[in-house]
This record gives sequence, structure tokens and C-alpha cells, in this order.
Amino acid sequence: MTASSTYTVAISVQTRFLREQSDPEANRFAFAYTISIRNDGAVAAQLLDRQWTIHDGNNKIQQVEGPGVVGEQPVIEPGATHTYSSGCLLETPVGTMQGSYGMRAADGHEYRVPVPLFRLAKPNALN
Repeated sequence: MTASSTYTVAISVQTRFLREQSDPEANRFAFAYTISIRNDGAVAAQLLDRQWTIHDGNNKIQQVEGPGVVGEQPVIEPGATHTYSSGCLLETPVGTMQGSYGMRAADGHEYRVPVPLFRLAKPNALN
């Protein structure tokens, strides 16, 4: 087994605009995102930290870093998935997020898992 297949993690993201928590007149647009982290590797891995880069439609950039996700540092067994939901506020109706997770495999190997760019958009904000 190669090192890359030993430490393989798949990421999927679903986003949603939170109309009830948004106030467009005050440039406040709330979004929720649900991320599933599937361990396709051969060894268990613990999610240690996250790093996010968030861009709004005005190209304002927010950097977010911290331990775990939503207060947890889950251990994800081979073949298992950890899913969590969180959110962010933007000053524009459209933005993007991308980032990475720091992981530590059960054998002590540490690695980063990229989270591909995903869009946050108020319905009908894009044609």
C-alpha cells in the first residue's frame, strides 16, 4: 500500500443560505455549511485543526484557524465519515471558502487535507 492510499481523506460540502439570520439591508448574509470527512485511508486519523480562507464578493478576506471543528477533534476510523455543520457571515450575498484540515494518523504521521473551494451564494444572487 502506498503512503498516499494509507492517508486518503475525501471531503464533500453542502451549503445553504440562512434567510432568517440574514439582514441584506445591513450587509449581513448568513450561510451554513455541512462538511463530510470520509477516511478512505488504511489507518484511523484524528482531525487536529482547521484553516479557512473566506472571500466575500468585495474580495474582503477572512482567515480562520483553530483546533478541531465545532469544538471537536474527532478520530475517524478507516471507512468512516465524520459530518458536522457550521456557518459564516458575509457582507455580500456571494462568497467562497477553502481551506484544510490538519490530521494525525494512528501511526503518528501528520498531514494536511485540502478542502476545495466552495461557493456561498444567496439564492438568485448568481445568474
